[in-house]
Amino acid sequence: MITKFKSIKNLAVFKEFDWDSSVRAKKGNNTIEFKKLNILYGRNYSGKTTLSRIVRALETGQISDKYENPECCICITDNADVSQLNFRTHNKTIRVFNEDFIKENLKFIVNPKENVVPFAILGEGNNEIEAEINSLKERLGSNESDKETGLHKDLKSLNALYQAAKKSHSDAQTKLNNLFANKATGRPSGIKYETKYGEVNYNINRLKADIESVKKNTYKPLLDEEKLQADSVLKEQTKNEIPALASLNLKLPECKIKASEAVSREIGRSNKIQELVKDAVLNRWVKEGRKLHQDKLDVCSFCNSPINESRWNELDKHFDEESDKLERDINNLLSEITNEKNLLLNFKIFNIEQVYSKYHTNYALAKQTFKSAVQNYKNSLELIESQLEERKKNILNQQVFKEVIDFSSEVENAKKELADLREKSNDYSNKLNADQNKAKENLRLNEIFDFINDINYFDLIASLDVLKKREESEKDKTDSKQIEINDILEEISAKQKELEDEIKGADKVNEYLNDHFGHDFLSLKAVEFEDEDTCNKIYRFETHREGKKAYHLSEGEKSLIAFCYFVAKLEDVATKDKNPIVWIDDPISSLDGNHIFFIYSLLKTKIYDNKDFEQLFISTHSLNFFKYLQRLPSHNDKKKDRVRHFIIERKDKTSVICEMPDYIKKNVTEFNHLFKQIIECSKLESITDNNYMMFYNFGNNARKFFEIYLFYKYPDASNDNEKLRKFFGEEDIPAVLTDRINNEYSHLAGIFERGQQPVEVPEMKKAAEIIVEKLKEKDEEQFDALMRSVQ
Repeated sequence: MITKFKSIKNLAVFKEFDWDSSVRAKKGNNTIEFKKLNILYGRNYSGKTTLSRIVRALETGQISDKYENPECCICITDNADVSQLNFRTHNKTIRVFNEDFIKENLKFIVNPKENVVPFAILGEGNNEIEAEINSLKERLGSNESDKETGLHKDLKSLNALYQAAKKSHSDAQTKLNNLFANKATGRPSGIKYETKYGEVNYNINRLKADIESVKKNTYKPLLDEEKLQADSVLKEQTKNEIPALASLNLKLPECKIKASEAVSREIGRSNKIQELVKDAVLNRWVKEGRKLHQDKLDVCSFCNSPINESRWNELDKHFDEESDKLERDINNLLSEITNEKNLLLNFKIFNIEQVYSKYHTNYALAKQTFKSAVQNYKNSLELIESQLEERKKNILNQQVFKEVIDFSSEVENAKKELADLREKSNDYSNKLNADQNKAKENLRLNEIFDFINDINYFDLIASLDVLKKREESEKDKTDSKQIEINDILEEISAKQKELEDEIKGADKVNEYLNDHFGHDFLSLKAVEFEDEDTCNKIYRFETHREGKKAYHLSEGEKSLIAFCYFVAKLEDVATKDKNPIVWIDDPISSLDGNHIFFIYSLLKTKIYDNKDFEQLFISTHSLNFFKYLQRLPSHNDKKKDRVRHFIIERKDKTSVICEMPDYIKKNVTEFNHLFKQIIECSKLESITDNNYMMFYNFGNNARKFFEIYLFYKYPDASNDNEKLRKFFGEEDIPAVLTDRINNEYSHLAGIFERGQQPVEVPEMKKAAEIIVEKLKEKDEEQFDALMRSVQ
C-alpha cells in the first residue's frame, strides 16, 4: 500500500510539503498514514488533482513536464521509497481516474473527431484454454493476506525464512558496527576523542582500514617497553640545544714522564753527612731546623749549644743545590697534578633533563663510562702523586718508579661518547614531530590489535559470513519461488490474451451506463477496421447516441461515460486479478444529485464490494458526494481502522494535507460547514496569515447559509431581501448590513473597486455576530443542535 507522500516540492500548490510535520492526529499528535480506504476532501483548486497526478506517475512512469523542478517521495510498503527520479521502482499495479486519464483515453472529449481508446476483457468460449488458466491459477493459489494457498503460501513461508535470516545477519552486522562505532567515535574513550592519538577526524572507515593493517602477518604488537617508550615520545616537548662540552687537555702522560725522572733521579753523595743520608726522617728534621736557624740564631734552640762556622759549612755542603732542585721539581710536579685533578673535578657535563627521553638509557651508560674513566685517571694521578711524596720525604735516596696506567684515551673516548649523544639529542629536535606521529600510529594500531582480540573479531567475522550465506541461500529460494510465480502469471496472461475481446470492453461500459444510469440511448460501440501498417483487425470505440456517432455531448454525459469507462477498464486483461491500488479523483464533475448517487452506487458495487483492490483513494470537493461515501461499510470501522479521512487545505498559494476535522467527518452537510465558518468568524478579532481566507470567503459562506436556512424557514415566493427582513425583524440596519456583506463581498454587486480593497474585518465580525445572535433568538433548539454539530 501507499503509506504517505513523504515530501512534495514544486508541484503546483504543494511547495514544501512534508508529511510527518503536517499530517498528524488531532489526538496524540502522532503521524498518521493512509489505510486501505482513504477519503480526501478539498475545495476546487486545493490540490486534489495534483496528488492524483503524482500517483498516476507511479502508473505511467512519468509526470507532466510542465512542472518546474518537481520533487516528490512516496512511501510504499514492501518497496523502497519512490521519487521523481524513477517512478517505476515499485511492484504495484496502479490505476488512476483523473482528468489526465480522461484526456488520454477518451480523446473525443477534447476533439469530437477522436475516438475512445479500446480495451479488452476476457471473452467467451475456448473451454480448453480456460481450463488451462484455471489449472494454473489453482497451482498459483490465493494471495489474500493471511489466507495464502498454493505457491503463494510457499512463497510466504520462504519469505518468512528469508526475512528471519536477513534479520539475523542484519542484527549481527549491527552489533559489529556498534562495536566499531563505539571504538572509533564513541565518547569518551573512542579513538577520535583520545587526545594522545590526535585523530579528530577518525571514523569507522579509518578503523576498518587499521584493522586490515593489524590483521597482516607482518604486524607485530608493541612490547611493554616499546609502549612506555612511545608514551614518553608523545610527552616530549622540543628541548633547547645542549651546549658543546668544554675542551679537556689531559697531561697525565707528561706528568708520568716527569715523575718517573724525579722519583729515580740520583743525588751526589760527596760531602754528605752519612747519618742524615741513612735516616730520611732525621734528614728532613735537620733540613727544617737549618731553615729556622740560618741567618737568625747562633745557638741551637733544641740543645742550646752554639753552632760554629764549621757546622754551618758542613750543613751547606750536605744540603746542596742539587737536592734543592729535585725538591723544587717535585713540588712543581705535585702542583701540576693538583691542577689536573682540579681540572677533572671542575669539568661539567650536561644533565639528563637536557636529553630527550629516548636517549636516557644511552646517557646513563655514557655518563657512567665517563665517570669511571675519570676516576681511573684520577687514581693514576694519585699513584704518581704518592710516589713523588715518597721521594720528597727521602730526597737524597733515589727510588724505582712504579709504572702507572694512562687512562687518558678512556677519558677522551667517554667524553666523545657524551659529545656524540649531545649531537644526536640536538639533531632529534628536527625529527621529533615525525617520531611522535609514528608513536601515535604505533600506539593506535596496538590498541586496535588489542580491540579485535577483546571482541573476538575473527569469530564474529566468521559468524557473519555464515549468516550472510544463509541469508543469500534463503533469498535465492525466495527469488526462485517468485520467478516460478511470475512465470505462471506470464503464462496466465499469455493465455488470457488468447481470450481477449475488445467488444466485451464496450459492452461492459454500456452495461454500466444502462443498468446504473438508464442511458440506453447513449453507448460505446467497438468499431472494427484494418490497421494500415499491419493489416491486422483492430477496434476503436466510438460514442453513439441512438445508433449514430454522437457529438456535442453535455459535460454531465462526458463525466458519466468517463467514469463508466474507468470502472469497466478495471476488468481488462492488464488489471483483473492484479489487486490494484485505485485512485479516483473527483468523479462527479458537472453531475446533478441523482447522477452523483449513481456514481457512488457504481463505485460501491463494482469496486468497493468486489474487494478487487489493494487500496482505494477517493477525493472530492462535494460534501453531497462525501455524504454518500459515509455509507461505505468500513467508513466507521474503528476497530480495524481500515479507513482514513483527510482534508486538503489551501492557504494562499500553498496547500497541505491534514487529518479531516470531526465536524466534517461526522456531520457532513454543507449547511453544518457553513455555520461553522460563521461561528468562527464571529470569534476572530483580526486578520492573520492563517485566518484571512475565513474573512475573505465570509460573504459567500453567509449567502449560501441563508439560501439554505431561509428556504426551509420561509418556503414561500418571497424574495431573498424579504426573507432577510422577516428573519431580522423590523430592524433595517442589520438587514441592510447583512445584505451588503452577502452581496458586495460575495459578488462585488457592481462595486468593482471593492475587489481592489482589503477586507474590512469589523464589518465581517459584526455581521457574523448579528447572524449568530438572531439564530439563537429565533430558534434556540436548532441553534444548539448546530453548535453541537460543529464542536
